[in-house]
Amino acid sequence: MGTTLVEKIFSSRCGREVRAGEVVMAPVDRAMVHDITGPLAVRVFKEMGGEKVFDPARIVMLFDHQVPADSVPAAENQQFMRVFAREQEIHNYDLREGVCHQVLMEKGHAAPGEIVVGSDSHTCTYGAAGAFATGIGSTDMGFVLKFGALYFRVPESIRVEVTGAFAPRVGAKDLILSIAGDIGAGGATYQALEFCGETIKTMPMAGRMTCCNMAIEMGAKAGIVPPDAVTRDYLQARRPGAEIADLAPDLDAVYADRRTYDVTDLVPQVAVPHNVDHVVDVDEVAGTSIDQVFIGSCTNGRYEDFAEAAEVLGDRTFSDEVRVIVVPASKEEYLKTLRAGLVERFVEAGALVEAPCCGPCMGGAFGLLAPGEVSLSTSNRNFRGRQGSTEAEVYLCSPATAAASAITGAITDPREV
Repeated sequence: MGTTLVEKIFSSRCGREVRAGEVVMAPVDRAMVHDITGPLAVRVFKEMGGEKVFDPARIVMLFDHQVPADSVPAAENQQFMRVFAREQEIHNYDLREGVCHQVLMEKGHAAPGEIVVGSDSHTCTYGAAGAFATGIGSTDMGFVLKFGALYFRVPESIRVEVTGAFAPRVGAKDLILSIAGDIGAGGATYQALEFCGETIKTMPMAGRMTCCNMAIEMGAKAGIVPPDAVTRDYLQARRPGAEIADLAPDLDAVYADRRTYDVTDLVPQVAVPHNVDHVVDVDEVAGTSIDQVFIGSCTNGRYEDFAEAAEVLGDRTFSDEVRVIVVPASKEEYLKTLRAGLVERFVEAGALVEAPCCGPCMGGAFGLLAPGEVSLSTSNRNFRGRQGSTEAEVYLCSPATAAASAITGAITDPREV
């Protein structure tokens, strides 16, 4: 009986054959903390008698949720983490690089066959690199900081096979929204979504990251893509000289479920308030007035996303009735977008382009919604109060749909602009 991708990773890291459902203590290859969840993890580490972290070279620290610090408590948290990083000789990217999930990928901190944990739910993004990557709580992270390992129940996997070619102005975000609508918010609880099929094989890393990023929105423990030439090309410059594991699920692997999707006839998708799995075709909500559009986040804050939005924008301007906020996910992605002339294009069109950070996604630092306002966002969650007032509404969509809607002032099918 064959094994899934996740079973192979745990078997390799544990040094014996491991099957889904087993509880194992597994070593961690990389651990990530940021400005929101890091302070509690450090305090737990110290309460457990921790004096030196297990391996400072395997710990990644950065600030992205409240940057620059937007309150005295936020500044104090960041100060606390800076002191800890210096004491422990941990490299701290601080606020210079951007959103944790984008930065870990582009700095080569995740690779095929590795186990990566982060004290943030969207850590599953790194599954795009063929790693088993999952979010953990700050208490668990305190344990990891001390011991470099953690107990896991090895998850079962759902095989998600995607075929067909996307129509113009339809892409990875529309795909993952449609999958979320099909599987449901709890339909993959503590399971791994193993993305495969001809569409995934031809999908660039940016799209794979978008898909893996939103695995958690179905309750999944992880999202993962079998590593291939795309993975190796992406990592070659980011981990020079590193051996990239050859990893693939067995043909006779046992899955908890198998889902098949054909994107040939897929149309732009929108998640409507207040649940990520409440997904409809764009025409069902077309015409809904919006007050704010957010293009960014760890889901869709890459150059490819901004290029898609810019293509829809063309030489037009954004509606005066809509606040458009553009936030690249990292310094690297910001510079790509800047050098391509897209930052200038967005600013000329009426957008605010901000420095790399989480921005409106968490409803903390800036871009908050007032009661009764409506946001259309390329981020990953639309829970009540996610971007400000609990009386506001958040819709989720692709960069193309966001740009088209920002032009018209209402939710719009990007194929019609």
